[in-house]
Amino acid sequence: MTAMKLESYAAGQWIGPGPDARAIASAVTGEEVAIAGSALDFQAMLDHARFTGGPNLRAMTFHDRARMLKALAIHLGERKDRLYELSLHAGCTKADSWIDIDGGIGTLFVFASKGRRELPDAHVYVDGGIEQLSRNGTFLGQHILTPLQGAAVHINAFNFPVWGMLEKLAPTLLAGVPAIVKPATATSYVAEACFRMMVESGILPEGAVQFIAGGTGDLLDRLTPQDVVSFTGSAATALMLRSSPHILQNSIRFIAEQDSLNASILGPDAGPGTPEFDLFVKEVVREMTVKAGQKCTAIRRIIVPRAVEGDVIEALKAKLSRTVVGDPSAEGVRMGPLASLAQRRDVLEKVAVIGQEAECVHGDPDAFSVEGADAKKGAFVPPMLFRCPDPVGAASIHSTEAFGPVSTVMAYDALDEAVALANRGGGSLVMSLITHDPDVARDVARGAGAWHGRIYINDRDSMGESTGHGSPLPHLTHGGPGRAGGGEEMGGVRGVFHYMQRTSVQGSPNMLGAVAGTFVPGSKTFETDRHPFTKPFEELQLGETLHTKPRTVTLEDIEHFAHFTGDTFYAHMDEDAAAANPFFPGRVAHGYLLLSFAAGLFVEPSPGPVLANVGLDGLKFMKPVSPGDSIAVALTVKRKTRRTDTYGEVRWHVVLTNQDGETVAEYELHTMNAYAGAS
Repeated sequence: MTAMKLESYAAGQWIGPGPDARAIASAVTGEEVAIAGSALDFQAMLDHARFTGGPNLRAMTFHDRARMLKALAIHLGERKDRLYELSLHAGCTKADSWIDIDGGIGTLFVFASKGRRELPDAHVYVDGGIEQLSRNGTFLGQHILTPLQGAAVHINAFNFPVWGMLEKLAPTLLAGVPAIVKPATATSYVAEACFRMMVESGILPEGAVQFIAGGTGDLLDRLTPQDVVSFTGSAATALMLRSSPHILQNSIRFIAEQDSLNASILGPDAGPGTPEFDLFVKEVVREMTVKAGQKCTAIRRIIVPRAVEGDVIEALKAKLSRTVVGDPSAEGVRMGPLASLAQRRDVLEKVAVIGQEAECVHGDPDAFSVEGADAKKGAFVPPMLFRCPDPVGAASIHSTEAFGPVSTVMAYDALDEAVALANRGGGSLVMSLITHDPDVARDVARGAGAWHGRIYINDRDSMGESTGHGSPLPHLTHGGPGRAGGGEEMGGVRGVFHYMQRTSVQGSPNMLGAVAGTFVPGSKTFETDRHPFTKPFEELQLGETLHTKPRTVTLEDIEHFAHFTGDTFYAHMDEDAAAANPFFPGRVAHGYLLLSFAAGLFVEPSPGPVLANVGLDGLKFMKPVSPGDSIAVALTVKRKTRRTDTYGEVRWHVVLTNQDGETVAEYELHTMNAYAGAS
C-alpha cells in the first residue's frame, strides 16, 4: 500500500509532513504504512486555542457543549468502519478495535448525557451550597467553577489511538477548554483519521481542537498557568515532562496516567469448582490477550491462595494454549501483534528482567506459531505466563511492567499477605478481587484502597453484567496513586472539573445570584403578574414569586390525614406523649400534610405549561405547626434548564411560613414546563 502522509491541524490549517518526518511500520507486516512529522509554529497553535477556540467554547453553555459532543459521537459512529480498517495495521483484532473505537465513541455519549443531566444550562457551575458569612444573611459565600482560559495539551499513548483521544477530549470540551492533541506516533494514522472526521464534521467551533502529527518541540515551554497537560504513557516520560522547570515554576496542571502493575486477587473462598474460580481464570486470560496485553489496566500480577496455585496455573495454561496468535484480519485469530517492533523489543527486555525472579510456565517467544503472517517481520509475541516462587522476597516482579501479554502468578498464605503483595506495585490504576465472601471484599478494600485507583470486585452475582477488570468507564475515575501517576481522568463530571478553576465568590445574595445565574434565597424577588403555572417556560423569570393566601390547619385536618394515610404517629395523635417530646409543644401537623396543603395553595389546576412535578430536593421541616396555626407559601423561580425542543425544567424555591412569618418548611420543587405553543 502507499504510505499515508499524516497531516497536523494547526490554527485551522492542515500541514503535511516536513523534511524530518519519520516512517511508521505496520505491526503485522513490518511494511511502511504512514509517515508523520510536521514543522509547526507552536506559539501560533496556543494563540489560536486561547484567543479563538477558548472564547468560542466559553460562549456556549454546558448543555450546548454536551449537545455538541453527542452530535460528534453520532458523526463518528456513522464513519467508524474506516477506523476499524486502519486499526488492523496496529495489530488489533475486531474485538480490540471495538474497545478502542466504539469505546471512545461511547465515552462521548456518556459525557454528553451527564453534561445535560448533571451540569446546568449555564456558563458557571455552582459547587456546593451557600455559606452564610454574616448574622443576617446579607453577606454570603459560594464556590463556583469556570473554564480555564488556556489550552489543554493531550499527550496520548499508542495502545488506544481513538479511545485515548476521545476520553480526554470529552471532559475537556465539555468544560469549555480547547485542546491540542498529540497522539503516539506508532498508531497516529488511526488517530489522525478519527480527528479528520471531527474537523470535517463542522460540529466543533473554530479553534476548539488542533492536532500534532509528530513531536511537540518547545510546546510545553510555552504554557501558562491557565493551560493543562494531560499525559498517558510511561512513568519515565511523565517524570521528565512534569519535572520541567517551566511546568513547576508556573504551577501548570499536569494530569498523568502512567505505568501500572495491576493485580488480581483470587479470594480464599474461590477454589476450583466454584463459579468464582472459573471467572478468575477467564478474566486473567482476557486481560493478557486483549490488545495483546497492551492495556494500562491489564493484569500483570496474579495473586492466588497457595493451596490452589497449581490449579490456577494449569487452568490458565489450558486457555492460553488455545489462543491463536496472528494477523488480526485472519479468521480465528484471537490475538494480534504488539503495536510496533520497538514495542516488541521493549517487552522482551522486560521479560528477561522478570525471568530473573520467576520461571516461565507458558509461552516461548522463540518458538510459537503465527497464523497468516510472518513472525519474523511482524511484532508478534506469544502470551507468556510466569510463576514467582517467592513473591514476598522478590522485587522485579513488583516494579517491572512488560507492556504486553505477560503476567506472573504468585501465591499467598493469608489474606493480609495478598493485600500486601497487591500494594507492592506502588500504586495502580486497578486491582481486582474475585470472591463471593463479603468479609473478604471488605477487608481487601480497606487494606488496598489507598494504593489503587479502582477496585473491581466480581462474583457469581455480578459476573453476568460486569464490564471486566480492564474496562475503565467514563462514569468513574480512571487513574491511580504512586506509580500510576497520581492523576484522574474521566470520572463523570469530576473529570470536567480538572479543566476548570474553583473560585470562592463573596457578596450579597443579589450578587451571588447574578454570578451563578440562579435565585439565591435572600435576594430580591418580584411579585408575578399572573400565576406562574400559566406561563410557558421562556416567560418565567428568576426571582418571580407567587405569595399565596394563608390556610389554617385544624385538629380535624390532622386527624383526617392520620386516618386516611395510616400515619398515626403519636406526635400527631397523643397530646401528652407529644408534649413530652422535646421537639413538640403538643400535637402537631404531619410534615407531609403541610406539603399537601402547600401544593393546594400554589397549584393552578387548569391545563397549561406545567407538564409534571418530577420531584423535590432539600426538604427541611424547621418549626412545628400546631392546630390553629396557619401556613402560607412563597413560590419563587430559582433556576431554569432547557431539556428538549418542547419543554424545560424549572426549579422553584418553596418556603412555608406560619402566621408569625416564621419559616416552618423549605424545599426545592422541580417541574417540567412546556415552551410557548407546545403545551
